[in-house]
Amino acid sequence: MTHRSRLDTGSPVGWDGGVVSEFPTDVFEEHRPVLVAVAYRMLGRVADAEDVVQDAWLRWTAREREQVAEPRAYLVRITTRLAIDRLRQIQTRRESYVGPWLPEPIVTDIGHTIPDPAERTVLAESVSLAVLVVLESLSPLERAVFVLREAFGLPYGEIAAALERSEAAVRQLAGRARRHVEERRPRYDVDPDACRELTERFLAAATGGDLKGVLALLAEDARLSGDGGGLSKAPPRIMYSADKIARFLCAVSGSASGLEYRLTEINGAPALLVLSDGKPDTVLQLGIVDGRIQCVYIVRNPDKLIGVTSM
Repeated sequence: MTHRSRLDTGSPVGWDGGVVSEFPTDVFEEHRPVLVAVAYRMLGRVADAEDVVQDAWLRWTAREREQVAEPRAYLVRITTRLAIDRLRQIQTRRESYVGPWLPEPIVTDIGHTIPDPAERTVLAESVSLAVLVVLESLSPLERAVFVLREAFGLPYGEIAAALERSEAAVRQLAGRARRHVEERRPRYDVDPDACRELTERFLAAATGGDLKGVLALLAEDARLSGDGGGLSKAPPRIMYSADKIARFLCAVSGSASGLEYRLTEINGAPALLVLSDGKPDTVLQLGIVDGRIQCVYIVRNPDKLIGVTSM
């Protein structure tokens, strides 16, 4: 069962400026989904993204709007600059983060709302946990250029105007960011039906304490990244080797009781939402390569599960 997220995933194509309305709230609300989508890809957290968009709203209301020919382009420009400033602030906080850092999971519905397979793949990848983790290693400017260009298809000229850089400089940033992401981005299988089927098999084996069954699903060089943020139990470091991961998952699943498991779409791919007493406890997603689990992502930081509480 899938659900719509309060965070719209945006669209990778089309960038019409729109027409300035005499009602500033209507204009802003029309473009709010794409603003939040840009800010989320920049920051990796819904709360930070929504704070940035709120700041953009305050600047929009203070603006002489008759001077704005293209509201969408203007609002994206302001949102991007604010997101860059916020990213520079939170990068310092993340240096002292307890354990591995993962993006805040969001519930999406890309598989059902985007009919074109190619467009669906681009959009799902732009918001995937794996890609967002890689984007953390880019500079704020590189990340902004990559998001605006790769996820939303913005022309280089408009990105240059948004960042107050020359088009040549933006093209250079884009090339460097793209090479960086291509070198570090895991190449996971994207067939949603195959991923869903393997996730179900994984859940049955792990909750049943079937160590051999879990091992059979894991690649030999599999890894597990758990984000508890020091607020919930999770491995303090990235865990490597199929044997260690299988034993850990079976032990954790075997000691848990009264949990409810829901299979849903999170960040553009099938994932498990684990609830305890009706409240989100864990989001688990698998990175799959050639039919085997290459990476297990586990988010348990309660501050990052707020966005899935409305499911």
